Amino acid sequence: MDDFMAARAQMAMSLGFHIIFSCVGMVMPFLMAFAHWKYLKTNNEIYKGLTKAWSKGVAILFATGAVSGTMLSFELGLLWPTFMKHAGPIFGMPFSLEGTAFFIEAIAIGFFLYGWDRFNKWFHWFCGFLVGVSGLASGILVVAANAWMNSPAGFDYVDGQYLNIDPIKAMFNEAWFPQALHMSVAAFCATGFAVAGVHAYLIMRKKNVEFHTKAFRIAAGFALIGAFGAPLSGDIAAKSVAERQPIKLAAMEAHFETEKSAAFVIGGIPDEEKGEIKYALKIPKVLSFLVSNDFNHEVKGLNDFPRDEWPPVAVVHYAFQIMIFFGVVMIIIGIIYLYALFFKKEWLNKNWLLKTFLMASPFGYIALEAGWTVTEVGRQPWIIYGIMRTVDAVTPMPGIQYSFYFFTAIFVSLSLIIIFLLRRQIQMVPKLYDPTDPQFNDKNKKS
Repeated sequence: MDDFMAARAQMAMSLGFHIIFSCVGMVMPFLMAFAHWKYLKTNNEIYKGLTKAWSKGVAILFATGAVSGTMLSFELGLLWPTFMKHAGPIFGMPFSLEGTAFFIEAIAIGFFLYGWDRFNKWFHWFCGFLVGVSGLASGILVVAANAWMNSPAGFDYVDGQYLNIDPIKAMFNEAWFPQALHMSVAAFCATGFAVAGVHAYLIMRKKNVEFHTKAFRIAAGFALIGAFGAPLSGDIAAKSVAERQPIKLAAMEAHFETEKSAAFVIGGIPDEEKGEIKYALKIPKVLSFLVSNDFNHEVKGLNDFPRDEWPPVAVVHYAFQIMIFFGVVMIIIGIIYLYALFFKKEWLNKNWLLKTFLMASPFGYIALEAGWTVTEVGRQPWIIYGIMRTVDAVTPMPGIQYSFYFFTAIFVSLSLIIIFLLRRQIQMVPKLYDPTDPQFNDKNKKS
């Protein structure tokens, strides 16, 4: 592995790891706040226990996200110093504001964890809700910085110089809203399905059934919001990509020849040498309609662009197909769940429905990782789209592959620690969080 590929692999691994905890930090506090609100409205002690259980999980994952995010910020400077030298003054504002949101989140989560029976009950609830708001803001601000890489704005590029810098315009670039919206919706979908899957598994094991049923239904509700919102936000994002980065769109669809009434491609194996895609199902005119609301719209193909500006077509196309596939599967599961909720309530307690959610628990994160692969790999060979190539931004220091191995070992270790801590939290539900369990009452009597 040469240094350039090692640097890219390290960033990919770090982003792929961190994005999971970013999504949890954006969404899990809202589940926690909703459970807390239910407790305040109903005085049902199960919701109080559920809120406390989820809050401990939020704290664990918040700490992990803070560690991985800090490592990622150092990697930007260490691996891509030329990029940061020029880009830092332009898109530094969202990173600064993200730091502010992070500090608010840290303070709010501290207040929430230690504020039980100390604060006014509604102020205490607001602290939990604020954790979610600040976490969501952090994610959106980081996406704004990434969006700038896809749609550079807020400066004039003259003779290799970055002049007339406008940080506000850079932050609110044309890609900011579509990316931030789609990322936020995807985070709700992925986290909702993951949490629902865990509680579905525990219901099937007959462990604290009432406790986990309430948790499952809250998580499933949030999952459905994300699943049904994803096609709408994805449509906005796709139209934005078609306008700003037509070569990325062409790679997503393995669309080689410019044509009107372009077909939407499902599946297939791209052949970059021959400029064709084999074994694909093509739906006539749909791609043209999706990017412009016009069935006869002309869609540019890869062959209209210089070959040295093509992204890795196969990687982008397969990642896009994976994202679409799992997104559709989650929508179908959402429709089945809604049908059960309104018309077939007896299905809600059936093992087959719970098993469906259990199997779907990783689907949102698979789709999320695939979507970010489309975003990042589809921008190649540019680190700043159309201005700076990735190969020109990498550090000249040798031995990057050893850094990659070291950081990989750290992330693997963190993953094992997280699994251990979350597993222990689940095991403590009967003793600490479920007031209907005899073990909970025994512990309280002893204390």
